[in-house]
Amino acid sequence: MEDRNIRQLSIHTIRTLCIDAIEKANSGHPGTPMAMAPVVYCLWQRFLRYDPEDPIWPNRDRFVLSSGHASTLLYSILHLTGVKAVDPDYEVVGNPAVSLDDIKNFRQFGSRCAGHPEYRWTSGVECTTGPLGQGVAMSVGMAIASRWLAARYNRPGFEMFTHDVYALCGDGCMMEGISSEAASLAGHLELSNLCWIYDSNRITIEGPTNVAFRDDVASRFLSYGWNVERVGDANDLERLERAFDTFRKTADRPTLIIVDSHIGYGSPHKVGTPGVHGEPLGAEEVKLTKRSYGWPEDAQFLVPEGVREHFQEGIGKRGRELRTAWESKMEEYRRIFPQLADEIERMQRRDLPDGWDKDLPVFPPDPKGMGGRESSGKVLNAVAKNVPWLLGGSADLTPSTKTRLSFEGAGDFQAGSYGGRNLHFGVREHAMGAILNGLSVSKLRPFGSGFLIFSDYARCAIRLSALMEIPAIHIFTHDSIGVGEDGPTHQPIEHLISLRAIPNLAVIRPADANEVVEAWRFILQMRHHPAALILSRQALPTLDRSRYASASGLFQGAYVLADAAEGKPEVLLLATGSEVSLCVAAYEDLKAEGIRARVVSMPSWEIFERQSQAYKDSVLPPSVKARVALEQASAWGWAHYVGMDGAILAMRTFGASAPLKVLQKEFGFTKENVIAAAKEQLAS
Repeated sequence: MEDRNIRQLSIHTIRTLCIDAIEKANSGHPGTPMAMAPVVYCLWQRFLRYDPEDPIWPNRDRFVLSSGHASTLLYSILHLTGVKAVDPDYEVVGNPAVSLDDIKNFRQFGSRCAGHPEYRWTSGVECTTGPLGQGVAMSVGMAIASRWLAARYNRPGFEMFTHDVYALCGDGCMMEGISSEAASLAGHLELSNLCWIYDSNRITIEGPTNVAFRDDVASRFLSYGWNVERVGDANDLERLERAFDTFRKTADRPTLIIVDSHIGYGSPHKVGTPGVHGEPLGAEEVKLTKRSYGWPEDAQFLVPEGVREHFQEGIGKRGRELRTAWESKMEEYRRIFPQLADEIERMQRRDLPDGWDKDLPVFPPDPKGMGGRESSGKVLNAVAKNVPWLLGGSADLTPSTKTRLSFEGAGDFQAGSYGGRNLHFGVREHAMGAILNGLSVSKLRPFGSGFLIFSDYARCAIRLSALMEIPAIHIFTHDSIGVGEDGPTHQPIEHLISLRAIPNLAVIRPADANEVVEAWRFILQMRHHPAALILSRQALPTLDRSRYASASGLFQGAYVLADAAEGKPEVLLLATGSEVSLCVAAYEDLKAEGIRARVVSMPSWEIFERQSQAYKDSVLPPSVKARVALEQASAWGWAHYVGMDGAILAMRTFGASAPLKVLQKEFGFTKENVIAAAKEQLAS
């Protein structure tokens, strides 16, 4: 049994490091770190299966700080346990992930201790958190990943994946709707490897939670099918241990541990007040608080002798033994199951299997063509057979988005049957986006699908996938006013440009079935970029690539699809998606009239902007000022490519409810309008 004095000393060290970091930065949230220090101490020191020497060991338990504003709590435990840094190539290096100097420079430029935890910036941070509710939702993805990995790779005597997932959350996470979506799905899937720790401190930035929130959280989670434990005092380490033990023994449902705490440990008038939650304590309050801990009042960033050694004897020793045993088992596993071991190792490196693209289809020319969603479904099934860790589903729209994996053995991921590749998210777009992120940081290749109009629901998670630099795949169909009779509520107008505005997100809107093939070929080779694949419901003519340029030009983001004689155009026609074929039709008529036009397919602005200036100028020659852009979406952004005087045929309303052909005529998306715009550009 641990000595009570060193336990309390360690807990107070966590607290005071947090207090000092926030005070020095004059910015941050001290309340939750002070209150939850005993909980994090108990979990990390007594239960977490985690080796600080190797924070990317595949079978480690995951700890997610969903209450990202309490970031100093995570930074302090990473520092005290001696978690090592990982370089960009994911090789463990000897430097500390969080040095004492980093903590001293909390929230300052260049410090590994950013205001909220950032994945790929600070080793030991399992995912980027800050927007409340995102962390707990991502933890569901991590728990799904653990179950799927176990189902595929564990063999008798070789339980290679057994890890649990813990997430610390607060009242804010519980109020955000995403947590309800994620908890509901986790309960349905009976994810008994998932434990949420709910800091019930009854305080938010505006004041006591009762001004806006009085849910019976325990009853709510019981209704979701969770096991619910309660610890009446966050300082009660024995009761915390019993709660974690109960979680470990529960085999048929996730666990919620409700921990009652009081924010603030200084003078009585500060306890539970909003100021302690959202701003530094102040010099006088810091002294009072440290006095209550029996701490030297003027000491700053003090780590007493024996504290680091105490953690090394606890989590350090336990984690090292668990990891080395796993690695020894992996050596034997590699000998007996070489193909499965190869898959595990490739997955961890984000490499693809040999021959992963051997079955990609080539679509013959077809004036009628097929919808982007249909060709994508064919490509997805072709490639998923060869990439075993590619899995996903939709927000209850699989029949419409054509994303069901239908080949033999694909199966469904359900409670008690965790080896399936088809995930069913239900009508939960927000949680789906975050769960994809949790799957992706677990090194699987997940996809989630829905209608483009509903990308609004998932935007926060999409943004986080770009910020974390993880290759989550977001598939959006029904990409324009082409949805016709469904009307403005389902016709995305501003969505393309708003997604294009997200840094590091590859937004790709293919023009025909063969561009869809190349889009998937490109997406699956990305390691640090998420993608938004934008697909049509309506049929797109499959272009004759013997007459026009190869669809492989998609790899440059934009390319010359059809050109004027000798490559000397006098007018440029630019488009994405379904509108490209309209430009091709206009091009043929202009060519017959002796007008030198060039058609540029621009499936991805983001990819195009990564190309050299020389390449960009070769596609869009600066000397050619006559330009027409065509897209059944907002006109915003196109002026960058056509200039302030260029013609932009786009949407400037929310659309209307009518058949597609009627809408195209009413809003000007006709061959005749493209030709007229081109001639007007030449005349001006």
